[in-house]
Amino acid sequence: MSLNKVMLIGNVGKEPEVRYVEQGVAVGSFSMATTERAYTLQNGTQVPERTEWHNVVVWRRLAETVEKYVHKGDKLYVEGQLRTRSYDDRNGVKRYVTEVWADNLEMLTPARNAAQPSSPAAPVSENPTQAPF
Repeated sequence: MSLNKVMLIGNVGKEPEVRYVEQGVAVGSFSMATTERAYTLQNGTQVPERTEWHNVVVWRRLAETVEKYVHKGDKLYVEGQLRTRSYDDRNGVKRYVTEVWADNLEMLTPARNAAQPSSPAAPVSENPTQAPF
């Protein structure tokens, strides 16, 4: 038995990028920061604040929702699985990227104001195993 499950609560680092691929399927990506607070151990040692950055990928309806409602700085709950892919950079060096392929997303930031569309009332879920390729 194995399990590949990621749950994150953090802030969006930049405006999400959404594009449409074959047959109009939406795919989006954004960075998300999770931060552990600084603290002091009993012996007086200070442990500094630590921020981790995560690359999040969303597909189909979830990508469309992100395109409409998610913005830089928003607090999100993201649930999904880790996927690692490789590519060759300009110099021919193999690079690896680990991404969170989200299948559930909840917006934790309150709606900005009545003039903008409000966020969906329920969490948005999608099955990312049905990728178009």
